Amino acid sequence: MTPTPYQSGELSREQGIAKAGNRYIRAMAIEIAWGWLRFQPESALSRWYQERFGQGSSRIRRIGIVALARRLLVDLWRYLETGALPEGAVLKA
Repeated sequence: MTPTPYQSGELSREQGIAKAGNRYIRAMAIEIAWGWLRFQPESALSRWYQERFGQGSSRIRRIGIVALARRLLVDLWRYLETGALPEGAVLKA
């Protein structure tokens, strides 16, 4: 889940998230993101998604879920490295 750069002369911008890499891991990350929205609705990540993409069309929500998956992977990596839970996340036994 990396950005796709576009450069032409002095123009430089991002084209969105590339589909490079392992497609199974990418698909799993997106499924985890949908599950996160369902089971952690009060977390900061879920609130961010709802505020930004919640009222959009299904296409906009699918674009947003990829962005959420990336943010979630970053936060889960941070949890593994430092033990810091994502803001608003609740651990259940």
